[in-house]
Amino acid sequence: MYQAVIDEINSILAVIENDNFKLKDMKDKLKFINDKLLSNSYKSGFASVKDKLGVTHPYEDLQVQKLKDTMDVQEVKRKLEELLHFLKQPICEETFVMKSALYNYINRFWDGKCFLLRANAAKNMREVFETDFAVPLREYIKKSHDKEKDICIDCGNLISGKEKVSIAFMKDMADDLSRKRSAFWNCKVDAFLCPICAYIYALAPLGFLIIGRRYVFVNVGSDIDNLLAANNKYSHESIKSQKDTEKEERYSSWIARTINILLGIKTKGLSNVQVITRGINDTDTYTFDVISKNVLSILNDKGIKNSIDLLSKHPYVKNGTDYINVHESVILNILRYRSQYDLLNTLLKIAIETNGVVYTAANVYDVQLRTNVHNIDTDKKKGGIIMNRYSVRDRGYELRKALLLAKGATDDSCIRGTVYQLLNALSVGNANKFMEIVLRVYCSTKLQVPNEFIECLGDQNRFKEYGYAFLLGLQGSHYEKKEEIINE
Repeated sequence: MYQAVIDEINSILAVIENDNFKLKDMKDKLKFINDKLLSNSYKSGFASVKDKLGVTHPYEDLQVQKLKDTMDVQEVKRKLEELLHFLKQPICEETFVMKSALYNYINRFWDGKCFLLRANAAKNMREVFETDFAVPLREYIKKSHDKEKDICIDCGNLISGKEKVSIAFMKDMADDLSRKRSAFWNCKVDAFLCPICAYIYALAPLGFLIIGRRYVFVNVGSDIDNLLAANNKYSHESIKSQKDTEKEERYSSWIARTINILLGIKTKGLSNVQVITRGINDTDTYTFDVISKNVLSILNDKGIKNSIDLLSKHPYVKNGTDYINVHESVILNILRYRSQYDLLNTLLKIAIETNGVVYTAANVYDVQLRTNVHNIDTDKKKGGIIMNRYSVRDRGYELRKALLLAKGATDDSCIRGTVYQLLNALSVGNANKFMEIVLRVYCSTKLQVPNEFIECLGDQNRFKEYGYAFLLGLQGSHYEKKEEIINE
């Protein structure tokens, strides 16, 4: 927020002397500057350091009279220049930046203590943190605690009654311990931290990156260098390959890049990697995903990487009034050991009414199919299975052409009912119903039913692989020499 205000002020000052400049065109920018600088958090921050600032009148003047597009241009220029000088004072910058961090970042992890306690809102934040966390830490280290009876719930260190800190200041860790005691044995609360752990917990927000609409931490336990690399949004690799990306990186693209970092870690004993995420809303909670060696191996598959890369170029599909981030959903399905079939079924139903979605669905199918065959020993056998499934896809496309030709249709509206019935049969794993519909449709043509469907009977995995491949073809996905719709 602080830097955004600085940028808006500079953007106005950069053009204010131009001949065609009109202050009315800056109305939204002036409103943004007013709203951010006069927010309650900035007002309380100003009050806490007012006596330490060399220049205060630009901010005090703004509180009396806001910037308006009806003012004289030169007056606005003067006020903006004075505000810029005021904001760039080191103490002012530190305070306002910290206020922005408090209410947009830190309070998503802990609250109700230190500078996030309402009674401390107008106090110096550095001094309050020192009093609540730093001083107790130093005092605790100096003393011996061999005779104390209370124990830190995290590290097990002994603590005195005066030193213990309620873990309830951390969100989603515990309820208010002074009010809710029933969760503890004999209603005796023991969820307290020592000053060392409390200090470390207070620093927890520093470990999370803001990626899109999520806070993310990748817990790589192999060594500190890899831990820092996996959690560095602006690593050398990132800067080199993403110079022209958006300012706010999407979570899905970030997790894909982070996975590439994990794949590049040259550690023989690399174990499972934990990814901790939390949404930016107050009601969001922590989620934990484990990236196993097998998942990393799947994501390192060349064909899977190609399909995921294609999905990243156009990740969103409209579903009614909402949008599905297909790219992100596919990655999360892999991380969470879920199949892509539910997503694929949804996409193919959307494709019945929406052109172009079938190609997105085809890439999702490719990821699922290659995931299914990933653990097969030889590449030759893998390739044979993949080509076999895609041959059924092409047979579905042949049926599509035959049906449209017989009905003299230029679009697939005449077969949408059949597609919908087949999708429903696939979604519930009803192979008999699926084959009944397929046989009935083939009877209206001169084409032969694919022999591969015989293999589906009694094998649910093959049924889904063949069934969705066939439906992709029936809805228009196929292989052409000039264009590979699917990664063959």
